[in-house]
Amino acid sequence: MKLISWNVNGIRACIKKGFEESFNLLDADIFCLQETKLQEGQVELSLPGYEQFWCYADKKGYSGTAVFTRLKPLSVEYNISPEEHATEGRVLTLEFEEFFLVCVYTPNAQDGLRRLPYRLSWDEAFREHVNALDAKKPVVICGDLNVAHNEIDLANPDTNRKSPGFSDEERQSFGELLDSGFTDTFRHIYPDRVKYSWWSYRTRARERDVGWRIDYFLISDRACEKVSDATIHTDIHGSDHCPVGLLLKC
Repeated sequence: MKLISWNVNGIRACIKKGFEESFNLLDADIFCLQETKLQEGQVELSLPGYEQFWCYADKKGYSGTAVFTRLKPLSVEYNISPEEHATEGRVLTLEFEEFFLVCVYTPNAQDGLRRLPYRLSWDEAFREHVNALDAKKPVVICGDLNVAHNEIDLANPDTNRKSPGFSDEERQSFGELLDSGFTDTFRHIYPDRVKYSWWSYRTRARERDVGWRIDYFLISDRACEKVSDATIHTDIHGSDHCPVGLLLKC
């Protein structure tokens, strides 16, 4: 089974940059999007063979997630509790026969870490959500988690110590998520590989490969044996992020 996750940084813009060609090329069984930046009815994608599920933010042109799947889900849940975390369209949870899939776009702590308290509150609520699911059956978490966990996960760790996405608090919080029973699949398969999934649009960062690995597939520890490969598709353009993938043994 092939799963793909991609922060498209605006699906309408990404469509103009070849999204459908990339979608067909990647040929995933389940394809997850983050930062769709639209409201219901603003785009229509023809994806034969896929069911489409969209989670919209209340604020127009902001955030948002989506999942396109060939596998029919048993149930679909939008957002997470409490209510303060349910307005930005950041989480889609699909239940399948053998696992839960959680597509997530984690809040950015923003410049000066001004949104860090909210971010940490969000992290705690998200941990509670996925841990409750994990008590029932294994969970696959994918998306833009807006954190580079270790120094190997970004090009310039020394100059980014207090930057959003690499603060001590965010890294520790991500570690708590992993410690609660989840495995970073890419680092599990490739413990020493340097590869990034996001590059700033400034200073030709992608051309120079000065990036961050902030897009992930996590899986319940007990399901690690089902992981066949974890991929980062740096050859796919159309966003400031590239798609990441997971291959599971059926």
